[in-house]
Amino acid sequence: MSITAVLLILVSAATHVGWNFINKREHPTAAFLLLANTLGCLLLLPAILIGLPALGAYPTQVWCWLGITGIFQAVYYAGLAGAYRNGDMSIAYPLARATPVVWVALVNLALGADLRLLALGGMGLIVIGSLILPLPRLSDFRPRNYAQATTRLALVAALGTTGYSLCDSHALALLRNAPGMNISSTLLTMQYAFLEGMMSSAWLALWVLARAEERAHWRNIVRVHRGRAALAGAGIHIGYTLVLIAMAFAANVSYVVAFRQISIPLGALVGVLALKEPSPRPKLIGVALMSAGLVLVAVA
Repeated sequence: MSITAVLLILVSAATHVGWNFINKREHPTAAFLLLANTLGCLLLLPAILIGLPALGAYPTQVWCWLGITGIFQAVYYAGLAGAYRNGDMSIAYPLARATPVVWVALVNLALGADLRLLALGGMGLIVIGSLILPLPRLSDFRPRNYAQATTRLALVAALGTTGYSLCDSHALALLRNAPGMNISSTLLTMQYAFLEGMMSSAWLALWVLARAEERAHWRNIVRVHRGRAALAGAGIHIGYTLVLIAMAFAANVSYVVAFRQISIPLGALVGVLALKEPSPRPKLIGVALMSAGLVLVAVA
């Protein structure tokens, strides 16, 4: 990769960790992420306006997939907020970030895709790291250590990521091959990201409206903490845009996918250093194994 791609990915990883840190420290609630995601989407609005005629050429199937992927992304946000509310960022962030790589690969395998031995080895490291990560001690393999709310909700967030990743892959393939799309692939992807973000906000709003506690959080956040929410929302959408740009400066997209996983140890480090979370040996070993496994999967 060029030095430009490396710098863009480093900024993207730091941005991703940054908005997660704001969410964890400020208001780890679905209401906070609802406002953050909605405000962040506005950064992508120019892509809609510039390529407005292309919206009329969107296949009906793509609109259906947008509705489904919005549900999964709302599940991701609600699960992530719950995981941060109940425990350490240095546990929830690596689990929510790394586990979907295994689940997406397994779904693709079930659908007939081929997986290389290197990728299977990487997934094995991710699974082992995930099992070690929540343990207080290496010898403390007990079911209760995996039944904690933080672990459960981080896996819910991972399920959401798995769902919207699979939906997005299918929808974007349909969109890019649709006739009448006279705009660049990057602009088309940014349009899709805006529509997906707004759809996820719509579903997440239903969750917030259905819960009295979240409605109270919403009123407080809009009144007092909307600036922090806007900052987190900018991080959500800027981070992804930087990855798209970095792909243009890399000879192999797999290198971009692999290198951006630097956010996992970075996220754990922020949890330990900035949030003063404990750092027992299993947590450090688990994060290291998961990071190594992700790199193997990405370059396989």
